[in-house]
Amino acid sequence: MCGITGFFETNQSRDRAEMRAIGQAMSAALTRRGPDDHGQWQDPDLPLLFGHRRLSVIDLSAEGHQPMASSSGRYVITYNGEIYNFQELSIELEALGAHFHGRSDTEIMLAAFDQWGINQALQKLNGMFAFALWDREARQLHLIRDRLGKKPLYMGWAGKTLIFGSELKALRAHPDFKASINRQALTLYMRYGYVPPPHSIYENVWQLPAGCRMALDLSKLKTGSDVSASIEPYWHHPRVVSEARQKQKPLSDAQAIEDFENLLTESVRKRMISDVPLGAFLSGGIDSSAVVALMQSLSERPVKTFSIGFHEAGFDEAQYAKAIAQHLGTEHHELYLKPQDAQDVIPQLPEIYDEPFADVSQIPTLMVSRFAREHVTVALSGDGGDEMLGGYLRHYTVPELWKRVGWLPLFMRRAMSGGITALKAESWNRLVPQHPQFGERIYKVAELLPQTGAEDVYKHLISRFHDPAALVLQGSEPVIPLLDPDWQPGGLNFAERMMYGDALSYLPGDILTKLDRASMAASLEARAPLLDSQIFEYVWSLPLKMKIRDGQGKWLLRQVLKNHIPAELFNRPKQGFTVPIGDWLRDPLKDWAENLLDENRLTQESYLDAKTIRGLWSEHQKGQGRHTDKLWTVLMFQSWLKKWG
Repeated sequence: MCGITGFFETNQSRDRAEMRAIGQAMSAALTRRGPDDHGQWQDPDLPLLFGHRRLSVIDLSAEGHQPMASSSGRYVITYNGEIYNFQELSIELEALGAHFHGRSDTEIMLAAFDQWGINQALQKLNGMFAFALWDREARQLHLIRDRLGKKPLYMGWAGKTLIFGSELKALRAHPDFKASINRQALTLYMRYGYVPPPHSIYENVWQLPAGCRMALDLSKLKTGSDVSASIEPYWHHPRVVSEARQKQKPLSDAQAIEDFENLLTESVRKRMISDVPLGAFLSGGIDSSAVVALMQSLSERPVKTFSIGFHEAGFDEAQYAKAIAQHLGTEHHELYLKPQDAQDVIPQLPEIYDEPFADVSQIPTLMVSRFAREHVTVALSGDGGDEMLGGYLRHYTVPELWKRVGWLPLFMRRAMSGGITALKAESWNRLVPQHPQFGERIYKVAELLPQTGAEDVYKHLISRFHDPAALVLQGSEPVIPLLDPDWQPGGLNFAERMMYGDALSYLPGDILTKLDRASMAASLEARAPLLDSQIFEYVWSLPLKMKIRDGQGKWLLRQVLKNHIPAELFNRPKQGFTVPIGDWLRDPLKDWAENLLDENRLTQESYLDAKTIRGLWSEHQKGQGRHTDKLWTVLMFQSWLKKWG
């Protein structure tokens, strides 16, 4: 795992030494992504520079040093990630006459480009990656990101210079970079809690979406042009899903379980290849437990597992992780944290998530990454199961709810919604004391009733602010792939449309961004076996009943897990990996938040409507409304703005 960066001057104004100094500054900004080695490469004929920071995982020798040139000399690469089928590719390439100096997957990738060309080789790569590849013969710069978006890649303009990098902090290190906030991207952020690709929080900077690539002819590149127009998918989500669904065939439960376990086991096996210490996150949930169970079945020694816990009721899964670890016989490490430990992390978030990011589970994810890094350099995670196998509550409860009430006239549903919300959540809880979260849940149901259709229901569910353009001054929402008809496969039912939407946008924009930044801030490589593209394609070839059944999600993964762990150890309601941020904002974090939400400050900055935000803050302090997610979204922008604005 590494950090990559580089730039090309369209109007060369600096000598090679000056370029090298800028490249060093940009690479240094990514040191936590790659603390073990660093390197630069400059084209002898063009003002093009590649920079690299290395976290050594496979082939720790100098033979893995980057940037690296192919044996033919045609291609030069700076690359972040892991190619999990590199051993199979090396055998295939050696049979065709290739010779390798080392054992790194980087060298094997370059040999694949030499042998098959970029397009064909790209289809053969199985892994997580983001890389810049310079084709010296065709004089083209290629920027490419993995299929599901595990590794990030930004590109844009710093004056007359095209710049790129794994994180925005590398781009900001260029002396010509202008940090002008993109109000359209800010509007998107206020809806989703993250900035969805291809946008970024800055003007003239873009993110490469998952499964996409771009090829730039540097001889024709115009300063300040919209390079995002060159983005094209090489692994197009709607096409992949449509083709997988066409392969659906009658399949017994037993056969589906066997096939899926074999696929997942192979995915886990490939991700256990490492030349450095390796372990796994274990939350006690279904996804991480399945990954660890298969790891332990493949390992001759106890797998190192890691979990963190909180003493607050309702926010601790460490006890469940410990029970599963004991059953599997892992070498388990757990760390119980005090609220102050988590609160101390919050001021660090703008540096780590150097674009506004508002998933509060960023805090425990960062903490467990740091904890694991004390023992290992690579950790496997359970990310991806929810999006592919119907694991979120909305996937398996909302379609049934909408089927029951969606047919009612809109005026009746509005009346029902008003009747529910007329009674406070606390009052609903007293009416149904055996379900302490009943009031919160019925309020969520009430919010869905006035929606006009399934698409609006889903959009409501995934939105922090439902009219963000009214909150962001001069704000507007551009179309993103999630809402673009060209990115939607046909024939999906309501649950499947939500699962697809989550995999297309929420997974790379939120879940994988969170995992990448948290793990890389700790110089830890995180691998996600459930997010193998072959598994993605397989589960979309299955009918919905293999994913959602008997009022529960992840049916198929549950059956696999039952082969290794008694069901009573993991069959319980889904519990998020989070902290009680709403309570903290009323007490220990109140002064911190009050400073960031000061009305004069908001007015002077002139990005957000101060009156709306102060109203939400006042209600939250009185225990009124359900504003925690909204306030955290605003606070993470304000905190980021204080650091980088």
